[in-house]
Amino acid sequence: MNTFRCYKAALLFCSFTLYFTSFAQHASPLPASWQVCFSPRGGAASAITQSLDNAKILVLVQAYSFTSMPIVEALVSAHNRGVTVQVLLDKSQRTQRSTAASLLDQAGIRTYFDVAHAIAHNKVMVIDNEIVITGSYNFTKAAEERNAENLLIIRSKELAARYVENWRIHLRHSTPFR
Repeated sequence: MNTFRCYKAALLFCSFTLYFTSFAQHASPLPASWQVCFSPRGGAASAITQSLDNAKILVLVQAYSFTSMPIVEALVSAHNRGVTVQVLLDKSQRTQRSTAASLLDQAGIRTYFDVAHAIAHNKVMVIDNEIVITGSYNFTKAAEERNAENLLIIRSKELAARYVENWRIHLRHSTPFR
């Protein structure tokens, strides 16, 4: 009788272990956290540069318009620290006089133009496969100082994975800066 109870207890323990192990593999490890900024003068550029200053491995950028020098400088600084930085821009940025494309390219950052769409209107950064920066906020001086725009910074590995996948899809039909 005692052996039967031990067997039953062991079986019950194994069942619970399998259940919770399976549950843990499918459950989100941590809930997403977020930060929101509004412009003009709502600290969006500062929030972006601070996030870039903390990047350790990877920064992927998709941008429609890109003229913000503080953001350019933060990307170059991340690149110089050994962070992999890659940028996809709308094809209109090839002909703009005050674009970040040439500065990023000169710094050795791989820069591409999304040529498959009428407008590549994304405003996205993915940092270290864990942070997504998005919203209506263009990476421009006007977005910070004059426009009414929003910026959302979300910490979620699951969401970041979806944005990385989308970024890679757009890279396939983009052309390099040079």
